[in-house]
Amino acid sequence: MYHKIIVALALDHGISQTALQVARALRTEGGEIIALHAYEPVQGSVRAYLGEEVIEGAYKRAQALLAERVAGEPDIRAVMLRGHSGRAITDYAEGIGADCIVVGSHKPGLSDFFLGSTAARVVRHAVCAVHVLR
Repeated sequence: MYHKIIVALALDHGISQTALQVARALRTEGGEIIALHAYEPVQGSVRAYLGEEVIEGAYKRAQALLAERVAGEPDIRAVMLRGHSGRAITDYAEGIGADCIVVGSHKPGLSDFFLGSTAARVVRHAVCAVHVLR
């Protein structure tokens, strides 16, 4: 069905294996799966209280966790981005010409009751198909 699939992974939730299985089922022969995590940098006044070594250490831990999630998965490429998750995912998908994004939905707030906030933003702004996993 899809040739270039992005699987958006939230590293603090256990949906990774299910999302990767869904992506494999949706992938055409010879297609590509990209496991993507968008690392949201510390914002505002909180950043003033953290040293750059703490911030960079957290980023490197997230990179290691992403690599661990796709270890032993030779057909999946891991990509780590920095930025607001909804925006980073959709911008990256558009930039590489992805034709599908698989994203999990969890812990919705009141304004995004039926989808989690990241999933809702991806659905609203993606220029390709989006498969939302509950």
